[in-house]
Amino acid sequence: MLYDKYMINNNEKLGVFIVPTGIGASIGGYAGDAGSWARKFSKVSKLIVNPNVVNAGGFSGINDNMFYVEGFMLDEFMQGKINIHPSFDNRIGIVFDKAIPQDVLNVHINTINAVKTVYGVNIPYFEITEEPAGVEFLMDSSGISSGSVRNCETLLKSAEKLLKKGCNAIAVVCMFEDPEELNTEYCQGIGADPVGGVEAIISHYISKELQVPCAHSPAFEDYQIYPELVNPKAASEYITPTFLPCILLGLANAPGFSTNGGINVESVDYLVMPYNSLGSPAVFGAIERGIKVFAVKENSTVLDVTLDKLGISDKIYVVDSYNECLNLISM
Repeated sequence: MLYDKYMINNNEKLGVFIVPTGIGASIGGYAGDAGSWARKFSKVSKLIVNPNVVNAGGFSGINDNMFYVEGFMLDEFMQGKINIHPSFDNRIGIVFDKAIPQDVLNVHINTINAVKTVYGVNIPYFEITEEPAGVEFLMDSSGISSGSVRNCETLLKSAEKLLKKGCNAIAVVCMFEDPEELNTEYCQGIGADPVGGVEAIISHYISKELQVPCAHSPAFEDYQIYPELVNPKAASEYITPTFLPCILLGLANAPGFSTNGGINVESVDYLVMPYNSLGSPAVFGAIERGIKVFAVKENSTVLDVTLDKLGISDKIYVVDSYNECLNLISM
């Protein structure tokens, strides 16, 4: 509660900046390509972001003025069901899928040690699941990324072990098959990330069950650096053998959750969404509380959920660009 009062007493704004995962957003649908905009917004207010906004493989757009909140918990927050508590130097436990081969696991362990050495991130333990997680992913007929996990329970058991050891944030790394054939144009900045949808399923599940910060990073058997030129929006995923650094940097200071104290949804001043993906609990939670919602036209998705179709055209501010939105918020 003290932190909440501090924000109010100093007239500091609090914004929420969301780009949903796996829906082919033209900005934020690739590899951290919305991060530069989030950083600009974070200069004029505190900013809550979902991991998809700032995750960028070996890079991260996160900074000290942002709160890194997994999508399910962000929806819960925007509906007033939970509060967030600023946290620093989280103890991150990592769950590794048993299906990951030893050489791929070694690459990830080296990555953990590099992040600990360079950034001082607190990563005391990892656990290997008792059984393979069995991740499967697909692209549906509308171009939305989706999938399933045959054995979510084995991920949960390992995460619970890490919490008992004193960890308070969970990173999950599951073995994925090569997804390129599902969207061969992704590297050129076209369509949805084939693995994004099932990644969200995994992080939503762990967050919902354990009520702790969580994010997922995929592991692939081929960890060689891609030698061909790709679209800049996808580039950060093609120059690293592992995507683990970005989620570790995000989770390091990710806020915790409770039903009282801390920061609640009533402190939110604005919500920024892609133009045609307005059907989320976060949007309805904001509208219910009179929070300004901005729909950004330059960010389109494969969805077609617009304010006109929802019958809420009088409750949402439509702007042409993130720059226009930023200027309005800065006034």
